[in-house]
Amino acid sequence: MLPIFLLILIPFLSLFFFFFLLNTSKSNSKAPKSYPLVGSFFAILANQDRQLQWFSDILLDSPSATFVLRRSYSKRQVFSGDPAVVQHILKSNFQNYGKGETFHSGLTDFLGHGIFNLDGDESWKFQRQVASHEFNTKSLRKFVETVVDTELSDRLIPILSSAAKDGTVLDFQNIIQRFAFDNICRIAFGFDPVYLSPSLPQAKFAIAFEDSVRISHGRLTASIPLIWKIKKFFNIGSEKRLKMAISEVKEYAMNIVKQKKQKLEQLGEKESLDDDLLSRFLSSGHVDEKFVTDIVISFLMAGRDTTSAALTWYFWLLSQNPEVQSKVVKEIKEHSEVPAYEEVKDLVYVHASLCECMRLYPPVPLDTKEALNDDVLPGGTVVKKGMRVSYFPYAMGRLESLWGSDWAEFKPERWLQKEENSKSWRFVQKDSYHYPVFQAGPRICLGKEMAFLQMKSVVAGVLRRFKMVPAFEREVVEPEYISYLTAKMKGGFPVKIVERGQDEN
Repeated sequence: MLPIFLLILIPFLSLFFFFFLLNTSKSNSKAPKSYPLVGSFFAILANQDRQLQWFSDILLDSPSATFVLRRSYSKRQVFSGDPAVVQHILKSNFQNYGKGETFHSGLTDFLGHGIFNLDGDESWKFQRQVASHEFNTKSLRKFVETVVDTELSDRLIPILSSAAKDGTVLDFQNIIQRFAFDNICRIAFGFDPVYLSPSLPQAKFAIAFEDSVRISHGRLTASIPLIWKIKKFFNIGSEKRLKMAISEVKEYAMNIVKQKKQKLEQLGEKESLDDDLLSRFLSSGHVDEKFVTDIVISFLMAGRDTTSAALTWYFWLLSQNPEVQSKVVKEIKEHSEVPAYEEVKDLVYVHASLCECMRLYPPVPLDTKEALNDDVLPGGTVVKKGMRVSYFPYAMGRLESLWGSDWAEFKPERWLQKEENSKSWRFVQKDSYHYPVFQAGPRICLGKEMAFLQMKSVVAGVLRRFKMVPAFEREVVEPEYISYLTAKMKGGFPVKIVERGQDEN
């Protein structure tokens, strides 16, 4: 049996090494070499721990800001940072680009039929219509404002004050993730997990949710997807843990849904439920437990990680750019100590600095669609049915053609213009296809305004009182940017908290 196997294998290896030698001529291109059958598998495997940076390097080296990666078995994937391509797949030819089989198979166990796991079908349109209506109500905005202010004043500020007094080093990424998790649980479900408290507890639901996100992301980025599918079939390893984690998340969420439904039945039609999203969905007649659970878990995932990722990188950037930090603090101190929504909207420089942070470190660095039919992208790249096409906010924020030769600078002023006959700034919104941090077209983020309200409230509340001083164990030029569906700072963001002087910017 073994000699027959070798007789089959030897000619294949000979052919492979022939092409390997043929392709090892020196080249200045950063594009990976491709070989018969395996494509660029070995280059992908070699860069598995830094795929985002590797893909970004290749894209930035491409004159068209678009390149095609050849995966195993003749599969090809397009990566682009061209705004025309972004507009094409997110708007102009939106109906031809869906989530695709890779995304669905990797995330359906976790997200079910929630809005973030659906294509532009009737269910997606229905969910988006209902969610859009709720996100635009003044009552929800007021509820979000109240939740954020309470979490900030009752939990985050006291923890930072205690750390400043004791000289304790905190992992600010962990702290702000806990803050965001409590916030989004109260906004989405109407329940408070009290994940941000002085003891920093290991909440069962939060840990299960984190495991679900991390392992599901591993499915999407697997070099050989067959491996996780085999593990799932036999219920072993990471797939066994994923099954347990998802079960915990959904059981917890379903219990909350049932409690809310019972409350609705007790109140009857004449009285309203609470202001959280789940209550709003149930009050509007959507009482299928699985349906609303999937929807709220999707919003929970989006709201938990995006704002915390942005704020982690924001406070690191401010620590490296004291002039920008001084301008931010100066603007904050020109407003009341607990700014209401209207005042938060007026924090123009803070808003610009947050946008600038997300240009360099977007909460979602890469988004992928799958072609339903053959197509040709702007610029001429041919797309066949079933091919995956990715647009790349992380790389786009580094393109000189979009942001100029000073793209590497943290420069909020690139988002601002001086008002005529005035010293005040006016925010200048960028084209969403040049800056697709909140997506664009029919899928543009519904929670954008809510996210900015939360982030600006945190920035104002924290920087009015404290400075963040990085406390890495060894000197770090730039922390490592990684992604599990959303971005994180590898190893966390250790900081010392320093009280800010009364007159100090």
